[in-house]
Amino acid sequence: MGEDSSEPVRTAYNILFTIGFWLSSPYYFMRMLRRGNWQNGFSQRFGKFDSNFKQSLSNRHVLWLHAVSVGEVNVCTHLIRALEPRLPNVKMVVSTTTTTGMARLQESLPVNVGKMYYPIDRKKCINRAINVLNPDAVILVEAEIWPNFIWRLRDRGTPVFLVNARVSPRSGPRYKRFGFLFRDLFQTFAAVGAQTEGDAVTLRELGCRTEAVQVVGSLKFDVPGVDERRRFDVPDLLHLFGVPDSARLLVAGSTHAGEEGILADIYLRLKRQFPDLFLVLAPRHHERFGEVSSELKARGVRFGRRTEARKGANYAANALDCLVVDTIGELPFFYEHAAVVFVGKSLTAEGGQSPIEPGALGKPMIFGPNMQNFADVVKLFLARDGAWQVQDAAELEKAIAELLTNEARREQLGGNALAVVRENQGAIHRTVEMVLKHLDGEELYIADSK
Repeated sequence: MGEDSSEPVRTAYNILFTIGFWLSSPYYFMRMLRRGNWQNGFSQRFGKFDSNFKQSLSNRHVLWLHAVSVGEVNVCTHLIRALEPRLPNVKMVVSTTTTTGMARLQESLPVNVGKMYYPIDRKKCINRAINVLNPDAVILVEAEIWPNFIWRLRDRGTPVFLVNARVSPRSGPRYKRFGFLFRDLFQTFAAVGAQTEGDAVTLRELGCRTEAVQVVGSLKFDVPGVDERRRFDVPDLLHLFGVPDSARLLVAGSTHAGEEGILADIYLRLKRQFPDLFLVLAPRHHERFGEVSSELKARGVRFGRRTEARKGANYAANALDCLVVDTIGELPFFYEHAAVVFVGKSLTAEGGQSPIEPGALGKPMIFGPNMQNFADVVKLFLARDGAWQVQDAAELEKAIAELLTNEARREQLGGNALAVVRENQGAIHRTVEMVLKHLDGEELYIADSK
């Protein structure tokens, strides 16, 4: 597992973390306040749990999984469904960092799976949480590495797995710069499931043991495009907002600041050429609704909010131009009915969002030049003509217009995207086998696969 970190490194980290936490706490709490519903489970962030939660863990073997936010939660949900039949006597507990992640956990996982907020990385908070859960193993979805958490688990001999692992262009140099701290932590992992060969090389450079790293692919290819437990019908919902059945949907998913205004301008111009066009905007962070609504009002775009449907929305036919999706976890339902999809955080912000969701639904998708966080996935789609990448707003408008004009091209692009997704599935099965192989020596009952 590698040599233990020196005590001076731990001491220095804890001093700096405490100073940094108190200096950043106003921003930390303001962001929680903006996202809402921060009171529920707040004490869990400090390693404190109520009696009901503790009772649910009594005399149980516990597998602790951590998923930072919504994207990781979606992956974690399907990983749990694959693990449960193989570990029938194990209590699954999932932690998340954001309130949106918790909302997604609550709606996507049954009550028998524990749900909690991840504790801040103060030594006392981490110790309290680990003492309560007493996990037999821990699975981290993607790469969020907190030193006190890893140190404490290693000290008690708890195996830690890193799955769906990738190293972004931003985080890789940071881990290397602070290699005196993180290299020792990366050596701790019992097994690492890397998304690509490139990720595997980088993870070994960061300190992961060569024999611990296995390329399994991206688990997101195995996540279905639409949740099996359908909660509403999109056409019925759109009827409440006066949208006719004949409307063609331009769905912009996980948009970031600046993109909504660009899309609104493009929509208003294309509406003259395509009168049946209707815009669906799904901002990545729903607390930005005020900002988004200002952008739309400034352009004269008539819009409604998805949450109005819960209050009995009843708009006249063709009364709106746009629906703003201000809910969590519903974007795939709208993707399913899209004529054209735009993948956000790719035009005015860096990083991009996952193109796999619309691809899994066979939808023609467009994204901007900034897809750094999904570079390898993007290469797969582009190489197979399963997506259209544009460089700016002008190219985006041209691409949308061309796809709306050419149904055969839409079907071709969507069909190629679906083929890419299907060809890259199987990562969840490989990840489950990797984890169970390393748990074979633990006192757990592992059922045979069928």
